[in-house]
Amino acid sequence: MVESVDRSSDHVQSLARGLAVIRAFSAAAPELTLSEVARATGLTRAAARRFLLTLVDLGYVRTDGRLFALSPRVLELGYAYLSSLSLPEVAEPHLERLVAEVHESASVAVLDGEDVVYVSRVATTRIMRVTINIGTRFPAHCTSMGRVLLAWLPPEELDAYLERAELRAFTSKTVTEPAALRAELAKVRSQGWSMVDQELEEGLRSIAVPLRERSGRVAAAMNVSSHASRTTAESARRDLLPHLLATAARVEADLHATGARGTALSR
Repeated sequence: MVESVDRSSDHVQSLARGLAVIRAFSAAAPELTLSEVARATGLTRAAARRFLLTLVDLGYVRTDGRLFALSPRVLELGYAYLSSLSLPEVAEPHLERLVAEVHESASVAVLDGEDVVYVSRVATTRIMRVTINIGTRFPAHCTSMGRVLLAWLPPEELDAYLERAELRAFTSKTVTEPAALRAELAKVRSQGWSMVDQELEEGLRSIAVPLRERSGRVAAAMNVSSHASRTTAESARRDLLPHLLATAARVEADLHATGARGTALSR
């Protein structure tokens, strides 16, 4: 629903509501009626109708008169961000080589609030119940890339994260206590990589390493994920981690050579 908290005088409520209408659509709800959009956003039917018809006029939404759905033009909104990044373009050929070497799926993600957001991915067989695409978000606390990105946060930013984040349990193995997560992050920073074993989803095991910009700041993370039936924790360390570290080094070298802006990688 549209947030009702106080905003600064610079906050444009109509823009926020229009974006809320766009976000009401999802893979689970690709087509919505006017009433469903109003209910999902907290808008009145009249307001929802105005926003929907405006989006139709602009080409971001299509309708058959009863159902509304996003149009392909809405991709322009995300492409403006992705096109400003050199990271996905630079990383993709390296991910493809990595996947060919280890025969497991590989991804790159950045931190956005309490979530990781996928910005590049090369998949093999599907190993999760949900489909992972560019823009997919998962909670940082129970993902290998999230742990890497959290481990290298400045101390004050990590403290703020631990105070506000909901450390939800997704499986019986999910770390949900702030003190335990802090200890795990210290271990990740010390060893230089993170392994998460079936904390996001039963059967999913992943290992991740940082991607650093030229200044040394960790701006993104790269992982390899596999099904626990195929890869033990020990075999992941022995067989996957060396390839992952070598790939990360090649990506970093290319990013530095192209002068990629770290601020663009993680904003």
